[in-house]
Amino acid sequence: MQESAQPTAMPALVVATSTVEEAPAQPRARIIRQYELVEKVKSYDPDADEDAINRAYVYAVKMHGSQKRASGDPYFAHPVEVAYILTGMRMDTTTIVTALLHDTVEDTDATLEEIEGLFGPQVRQLVDGVTKLSQLEHKSESTKQAENLRKLLIAMSEDLRVLLVKLADRLHNMRTLHFIKSEDKRRRIARETLEIYSSLAERIGMRMLKDELQDLAFGQLYPEARESIVNRLEYLRDQGKAEIAQNTTSISRLMDEAGIKGYEVAGREKQPYSIWKKMEKKNISFEQLSDILAFRVTVKTIPECYQALGAIHAKYHTVPGQFKDYISTPKSNGYQSIHTAVIGPQQNRIEVQIRTQEMHDVAEYGVAAHWSYKQGQDAKKEGKSYRWIRELLEIIEKSEEPEEFLENTKLEMYHDQVFCFTPKGDLFALPRGSTPVDFAFAVHSKVGQACVGSKVNGRIVPLRTQLRNGDQVDIITSKNSTPSPAWERFVVTGKARSEIRKFVRTQQRAEYINLGRAILIKTFKQEGKDLHDKTLEASLSKLNRKLVDDVFAEVGEGVLNRMAVLEAVHPEIKVAAAEAAEKKPNLLDRLRKKPNAISKNAIPIQGLIPGMALHYGGCCHPIPGDKIVGIVTTGKGVTIHTVGCETLENYTEMPERWLEVAWDESANANVSHVGRLKVILAHDQGVLATFTNVIAKEGGNITNLKIINRAVDHFDLIIDIEVRDTSHLHSVIANLRNQKVVHSVERISG
Repeated sequence: MQESAQPTAMPALVVATSTVEEAPAQPRARIIRQYELVEKVKSYDPDADEDAINRAYVYAVKMHGSQKRASGDPYFAHPVEVAYILTGMRMDTTTIVTALLHDTVEDTDATLEEIEGLFGPQVRQLVDGVTKLSQLEHKSESTKQAENLRKLLIAMSEDLRVLLVKLADRLHNMRTLHFIKSEDKRRRIARETLEIYSSLAERIGMRMLKDELQDLAFGQLYPEARESIVNRLEYLRDQGKAEIAQNTTSISRLMDEAGIKGYEVAGREKQPYSIWKKMEKKNISFEQLSDILAFRVTVKTIPECYQALGAIHAKYHTVPGQFKDYISTPKSNGYQSIHTAVIGPQQNRIEVQIRTQEMHDVAEYGVAAHWSYKQGQDAKKEGKSYRWIRELLEIIEKSEEPEEFLENTKLEMYHDQVFCFTPKGDLFALPRGSTPVDFAFAVHSKVGQACVGSKVNGRIVPLRTQLRNGDQVDIITSKNSTPSPAWERFVVTGKARSEIRKFVRTQQRAEYINLGRAILIKTFKQEGKDLHDKTLEASLSKLNRKLVDDVFAEVGEGVLNRMAVLEAVHPEIKVAAAEAAEKKPNLLDRLRKKPNAISKNAIPIQGLIPGMALHYGGCCHPIPGDKIVGIVTTGKGVTIHTVGCETLENYTEMPERWLEVAWDESANANVSHVGRLKVILAHDQGVLATFTNVIAKEGGNITNLKIINRAVDHFDLIIDIEVRDTSHLHSVIANLRNQKVVHSVERISG
């Protein structure tokens, strides 16, 4: 596994009353001995399998042999340290054994079969889940990262202990990262830790582990910023001792007066990385931060949490908008606590967190806290109980490229949250900035696919509206609706983005297949041949394709030349390049000379979705009624131009790209197309209202308007209008010309 860095010192926690908390343990200066590891496990799990731990320890030492780390230490010290980190989480024997063996398959001659024979199938499964994919050596770094994360997520969905071992492994690597000489490699590992592994730790509620991973990565990526913040924290700690003591004493007195017994009050500093992130996000200085210190009240029961809250709010003024009840509405990682901010005894703002001891354990150690009680009995059920893990698995299924999967996974893992409700009261935690479309896909994939509108708190809102905490969201659906490709521009969840991309890919392929089939049918007919799937299937090997649909799709996309397909199926036909070159320019000449003639060879434009297999040229804005021609654009399908478009001159030397196409009147009867006009208007009061009313009365819809010139007595506009066809557009133009305020109107190409 990767070599990593010695832990930088974490700021000490401020302690009040009898509560004592320790900073994360520093790495041990010597190798932990076999009996020490066993004794540590037996201290919290007397029934631990001592023999299995001993055998795993000896096996790891034997297999790693004389291997050394970049630090010069024996390599087997690393898996032993990883195992020791996991004892701090009170993990079961199987997890400790897995930690000792986690690098043997990747870095030694050990095999999974041998691991299973010696330690059983469960250990094999866990070791396999942690092991990297060795076959990715020749792939790009992003591809390797994506594939390794893909495998890890699948494995941890089956058993969450895979993730715990991986996080402990990454923590020890980060503690020793400074031994790696390459600065680029150190920064890459630190960034991956910050973007992925600290986020995974946060998602399973392991705050202490997340904090240390973030701090170590922060020190590697931004060492000067971290040092500056740590120095300022030390200064504040020395200067604020009296104030901290007074705050803790005041809160303790309130707990006594409320009759709460067995409470603890402690102060805790924000971590350097979270301070830096807040400074960056809000663009403020360190001195402007008012919540560097938070006070925590730990009580015995949930009713006492609310009793303590009442006592604090009765004494001090609350800071508006800063109250959050994560007890009644827990975070998706299981975190529960009450957060509030008040103006304290020194008239300074202070933050207070109130929770039970069990909530505190979960807040600090997350999912690992459950093993303190369950001893791993529910390990297999634990992974699948997390909704976000299930959603990441859905992203795995729907993402085609590794880099796309990695992008969507980061979106899903790394965010602040807002909590929104369905009309029935079901709660969904979403990333900040989420929209009703994100909410719809969070409820269910089918809801997202059928979404046509939304109501937020009873009011109809645009689908791109950003949701806020506490919003009630009602998704309006239709059986005939499908996701819009435009949604991808504003959704923020990885699940929504992967669903939309999958739909677009599926729909786009279907469009390319339809278009490619039509192109080949016409091409074959021009040569006096009929196209049959069986004859095309017999030529697949010549075309180096596996399926007939692959041929159609690639012809429609412009990747495969249609003449090449014709010659593969009918080798006796040899279409000379000179003949093709002579034929295609004549096509444009013929279309321009006889604008009303529609050839039987023209491919009707029907059933194709604009923006997928079919694109309308932005240079000429063709609409039904215009004489048109198609240009096959590699990787994009067919772009439709008017025959008078100047852009066509760029393709005179590429006859193989030309297609004769025609409008299908029945298919385009209810479809809007954009026509572009240049208008000169008088600069009078109310002229725009008159202008737009004329367009509206004629059934046109303005999609874009731009003022390109402004003078004292007039101004020039470029305006895009949705119309049915050229007749509709001409009607709009005629009625505009009848208005006194309109000096001139003309249709333009670009």
